[in-house]
Amino acid sequence: MNIVLVVFDSLRKDCIGCYGEPFWGKVHTPHLDALAKESLVMDRAYPESLPTLPTRRALYTGRKVYPFHNADFRLKGDFVGAPGWGPIPEDQPTLSELLQEAGYRTALISDVYHQFKPSKNYWRGFNQWMFLRGQENDPYRSGPEPSKELIDHYLPPEIQTERRVAFIRQCLKNMHDRTVEEDYFNARVMIEAAKWLQQNRDADKFFLVVESFDPHEPWFVPEHYRRMYDPTDGPEQVISGYANTAEMPPKLLKRTQANYSGLVTMCDRWFGHLYETMRTLGLLDNTLLIVTTDHGHCIGDNNYIGKRPYPSSRAENDVPVIIRHPEGIGAGKRSNLLINHTDISALILEFAGVQPPTPIDGISFWRQALDDGPAIRDHVTIAWGSAVTVVDQRWWLNIKIDGTGGFLYDLESDPKLTRNVADEHPDEVKRLYRLAVQDAEGGFPEFLLDLCARQVDAPGCSSLVARE
Repeated sequence: MNIVLVVFDSLRKDCIGCYGEPFWGKVHTPHLDALAKESLVMDRAYPESLPTLPTRRALYTGRKVYPFHNADFRLKGDFVGAPGWGPIPEDQPTLSELLQEAGYRTALISDVYHQFKPSKNYWRGFNQWMFLRGQENDPYRSGPEPSKELIDHYLPPEIQTERRVAFIRQCLKNMHDRTVEEDYFNARVMIEAAKWLQQNRDADKFFLVVESFDPHEPWFVPEHYRRMYDPTDGPEQVISGYANTAEMPPKLLKRTQANYSGLVTMCDRWFGHLYETMRTLGLLDNTLLIVTTDHGHCIGDNNYIGKRPYPSSRAENDVPVIIRHPEGIGAGKRSNLLINHTDISALILEFAGVQPPTPIDGISFWRQALDDGPAIRDHVTIAWGSAVTVVDQRWWLNIKIDGTGGFLYDLESDPKLTRNVADEHPDEVKRLYRLAVQDAEGGFPEFLLDLCARQVDAPGCSSLVARE
């Protein structure tokens, strides 16, 4: 069986129509919605670790990154993104290596530039890998310098800082000669992926990984997509300030949400190109197709724009997982099984008929999801920096790794996580925290404890100490 894995970056689950809509209004995703009707849709999927690189390390290996042992990376050619922001360990085989050894032709088509920085190795095991350059601060081009008028158009003067201007300046250099929609990143990724499928029709079986950094910020999108959600004229706003939005002019917040929504719709449109190419080539009849994302993004949720480990939210931590079987098995089925990214890895290995040389942490969930069988997990632990989020059937706990500063939410009565009930349910806080400690096999590394000690308690957190 062929396997295609499509991973978007920062695609909010609620911005895909089959999952609902964000608080600012519906986002149009007709191609992903059509895929969902032909697929098994997982409703309770979460990252194992965040953000970008730790997530992909877990997904590419099926192994936990938490609690970040030997993962305090400070490598030349990259910034310190977060604990775990580094290469895949040499002693951990990747899915691509395992499938390549089993006779699969493997390929990676990606514009996620963090994967290709000096010291990274996310292209291990691929017969062909293609890095489409130019996202964000990728030093793709050194000129020409954009004009002040162009910078002001995309980054309104009232929110400019030296760092933000430098960021937008490099972005505009990288995209200098874009004239048509096909020049945009997500279009290029999907076009190249579709081209690879055509060029490799002679493969007995293949494993293709398609990585789209969009709809990650900056939210540059052709104007006609943005006008679907905000038809007004005026300056754009395309960055994520990682800041409180309470003081942000409402029109700028609306424009930001419109640009994100437009970029999601554009990603859907070009995913549709890949999807229809597979249909035209007859590949939907013999190929397992999986679509997911690494994490989401807050865009005004709880007056915040950005993503953060603490306090955590569903906007960041709920992820879509849509799985289309070539024989139509599971079409129209939805499952509430708790899963994380490593479980997708295990499912891929199961469908490929490949046994890893040593056990992985992921657990395949295909049969249980189809049969409404027993849970493969009674909880998931989501790791990011010095905080963890533990989710079970009823509860959502976000807490620092030292057991302080907790937020507990009852998912049954408060699915939007609006009321911290940690002080009312101290036993649940302690129980869930114990699960996080148990999942941190070998304990927490010293650098992570030091990071936690410097983490300021978030407003509204509980004063309860969960550690015993």
